[in-house]
Amino acid sequence: MSAPSRFDRGHTDDLMSFLTASPSPYHAVANAAERLEKAGFRQVAETDAWEGGSGGKYVLRGGAIVAWYVPEGAAPHTPFRIIGAHTDSPNLRVKPLPDAGAHGWRQVAVEIYGGPLLNSWLDRDLGLSGRLTLRDGSTRLVDVSRPLLRVPQLAIHLDRAVNDGLKLDKQRHLQPVWGLGDVREGDLISFLEEESGLPEGEVTGWDLMTHSVEPPAYLGRDEELVAGPRMDNLLSVHAGTAALAAVATGGAGLPFIPVLAAFDHEENGSQSDTGADGPLLGGVLERSVFARGGSYEDRARAFAGTVCLSSDTGHAVHPNYAERHDPTHHPRVNGGPILKVNVNNRYATDGWGRAVFAAACEKAGVPFQSFVSNNSMPCGTTIGPITAARHGIRTVDIGVAILSMHSARELSGADDPYLLANALTAFLEG
Repeated sequence: MSAPSRFDRGHTDDLMSFLTASPSPYHAVANAAERLEKAGFRQVAETDAWEGGSGGKYVLRGGAIVAWYVPEGAAPHTPFRIIGAHTDSPNLRVKPLPDAGAHGWRQVAVEIYGGPLLNSWLDRDLGLSGRLTLRDGSTRLVDVSRPLLRVPQLAIHLDRAVNDGLKLDKQRHLQPVWGLGDVREGDLISFLEEESGLPEGEVTGWDLMTHSVEPPAYLGRDEELVAGPRMDNLLSVHAGTAALAAVATGGAGLPFIPVLAAFDHEENGSQSDTGADGPLLGGVLERSVFARGGSYEDRARAFAGTVCLSSDTGHAVHPNYAERHDPTHHPRVNGGPILKVNVNNRYATDGWGRAVFAAACEKAGVPFQSFVSNNSMPCGTTIGPITAARHGIRTVDIGVAILSMHSARELSGADDPYLLANALTAFLEG
């Protein structure tokens, strides 16, 4: 029998269900919205005039969601407390002309999205998911979560030096197979129309991607670990959604307006209408101020008092590559969330931000750790510096330490998602 966890695993069980149900950013925001609806939130359309008043509201735009809760009696200049995250993960995405093949194999033409660990997509059973656009301009989510595609690796007999260093050509070596026979134009989309119960020829646009169909699972003798897809960064989206729902349910007397902003396209630079470097967050926050009768002065006051926690996964110390980490900063899984610091502003954290996060963790009774890159290694970045620079909002970079980041299947501690959600809840409560 497995040893019991120090914490209730209900949150992590729910995270695993969320990961399975969210194979694409479009599914992730739909699932987050469904959870917020159960907590009393309602969707507002960007094309409608917004009303003031208290309560929870959210905006969906493509693979992004911005949700906020206005406490009873909140003034127009009430500051926001924001949890920032992103919904996208590196993967293989379907090209505009998807039907390909050679030598009797039918294949799907794909393009590399973000910076995946390419070898992790080899010899793995893949499904297809994403968004179909119909003739009338409406969209339909599609999720084929059964073994459909596979990127077969070349046998070692035909590449004797493969274990000396695998070299993958992104164009030639990563096109998945999905059947036998001659290439037929329109085959893939016709298949997805049939899967979705749509008439033939109804789909005129698509945003499709591959995903591993292997479900998340507890791992290890004592089940202290969780293996699963898209933890970067649906782990944070899930925790942020849970935190926002929790504070909204008991939201009397909140000193801030709690917000969840989960963006798309972080993995390729955030420069889109649904990315953190676009106008979505600023527009929603401004309209919230103005809908409550506020002026530009109120907007400026609200933004000046606002704080954002940019929550994204980070690097746990790797037992086989410890030299790649800073020798004095070794974040461990199940050690609590990490505070990310980089003096060159690859992360947005400063000393003041550290104090804000430390206070939230202390209130929640949650330990936290610090992460800094080895000086000899380039440092990654997040939506944190983008949010700070674009909106003039004080931002702190945090997250959960994992292994195998950007793999088709990543590894986290089983307790860390729960600890993160508690810290985020305390932060939103002020």
